[in-house]
Amino acid sequence: MQVVVGAAVVAGGRLLAAQRAEPADMRGCWELPGGSVEPGESERAALVRELREELGLPVVVGERLGPDMPVEGRRGTDLLLRFYRATPVDGAEPHALEHLALRWVGPDELDDLDWLPSDRALLPQLRALLDDDDHHDGRDDDLDDDAVTTGETPVLET
Repeated sequence: MQVVVGAAVVAGGRLLAAQRAEPADMRGCWELPGGSVEPGESERAALVRELREELGLPVVVGERLGPDMPVEGRRGTDLLLRFYRATPVDGAEPHALEHLALRWVGPDELDDLDWLPSDRALLPQLRALLDDDDHHDGRDDDLDDDAVTTGETPVLET
């Protein structure tokens, strides 16, 4: 069974959500960024690699979140999805290199997004994680509530 990992990237009490560009049946849905674990690679190393590739974002990967989630992948493949908490390194900012958009959301905004079903199942844990996040690095003062990052340019959502 192929293991796929996702990251709950948290900074300043906000969660990074990524809007899928592809495949076509998932385009526009929101997810926690991540990807497949390569043979011989640890799950945490896979997350570090995937977030650099997809977001240009260096992160520190922390504890596991939620239970293992079996999902059916493309071409009928059985996948096992695992989530981890992650924190950007030294205030690094993500860029939508492989996604339509990125958005920092607070606990009260989680239900506003059209999440992929596997990620939506984790919303109660994500809400608790954000509610309990007492680590303030000042980032929330720097983030516009409506800011979305697409590529290199911050864009306001309408």
